[in-house]
Amino acid sequence: MRKSLSKLPLVGTNIFTKMSGLAAEVGAINIAQGFPDFACNPELIALVDQAMKGGFNQYAPMPGLLKLREGIAEKTFELYRREYDPGTEITVMPGATAGIYSAIQALVQPGEEVIVLEPCYDSYIPSIILAGAVPVRYKMKFPGYAIDWEEVRRLINSRTRMMVINTPHNPTGNILTREDMLALQSLVRDTDLLVLSDEVYEHIVFDGEKHWSVSAFPELAERSIMVASFGKTYHATGWRVGYVLAPAEMTAEIRKVYQFIAFSASTPVQHALAAFLNKKEAYLQLNLFFEKKRDRFREMISGSRFSLLPSRGSYFQCATYERITDEGDAELAIRLTHEYKVATIPVSAFYQDHTDHRVLRFCFGKKDETLEKAAEILCKI
Repeated sequence: MRKSLSKLPLVGTNIFTKMSGLAAEVGAINIAQGFPDFACNPELIALVDQAMKGGFNQYAPMPGLLKLREGIAEKTFELYRREYDPGTEITVMPGATAGIYSAIQALVQPGEEVIVLEPCYDSYIPSIILAGAVPVRYKMKFPGYAIDWEEVRRLINSRTRMMVINTPHNPTGNILTREDMLALQSLVRDTDLLVLSDEVYEHIVFDGEKHWSVSAFPELAERSIMVASFGKTYHATGWRVGYVLAPAEMTAEIRKVYQFIAFSASTPVQHALAAFLNKKEAYLQLNLFFEKKRDRFREMISGSRFSLLPSRGSYFQCATYERITDEGDAELAIRLTHEYKVATIPVSAFYQDHTDHRVLRFCFGKKDETLEKAAEILCKI
């Protein structure tokens, strides 16, 4: 019998493609996939245009433009007091997902184990499987999505190579606190564990709370890969530019893999970003911009039969719907798209075993009129 051609036999089209495709097919309001439907800064667009017209349209250096990496180093030091060498510890890539994939392929060997905290972004586990490694899943405590670090500690053994964390968190909107990071630091202290930290929503933290990056903790930074996203920060997810920060030895290995994935990210966009990074208010005030949207969206659907869960960061709001139906979340998300013309994301899609707590995820990173239309529909359900 012919062997299967698939290295990911249990993986199909991801939930974002499915729900956005369905929304387009039936003409539904898309508050499912996490991308803004409003324009990014016109000055940034003008800078890209300027770079293109200036002839910067060929390959950039594989690690990224040096002036952009230098800007990233300066920004990171100002935010987290960690110095990264632009030459050996910072790599610009076409999106954070490429950074996550490159890091896992480079640093995890076949047969090793990688701890993931579920629900988790859907690229983590397939990337681990493609490395020939074993994902070890820890389920955060519903409904608050808290982490019992002693329970996580019991998952660590001689085969454990890496742990993947995500803060602010997609899909739940939760954040890791300083106490969480100190617990993590203590947990890995006497191990060879690496930490892969997905921080693409680093600038979107609410209610006066602070983003605690692995870069801000010297012991963690020495063993961590931090992944960030310009697309999320500047409302330009389609430009696909992010970056990876890691100690030089790890960065060298990550670049070995990355060079055969894409080699380099968009040259004119990198020139534009390098010039725009000095507009610090664009990222330092991002939390206030999205907090206002979060508060307005929560207020608009407060009269609905959805029960809102906390949203402490990112641009996602989760809600249970036990007062509406006992349908599974995937079934309900599809029905709402067809019947009510509003598309959402079922949170069960972020669990490998499709654990269903009857939770839908809404993206409030949209125009006010989009949110108003969606909220009006949600209040009628």
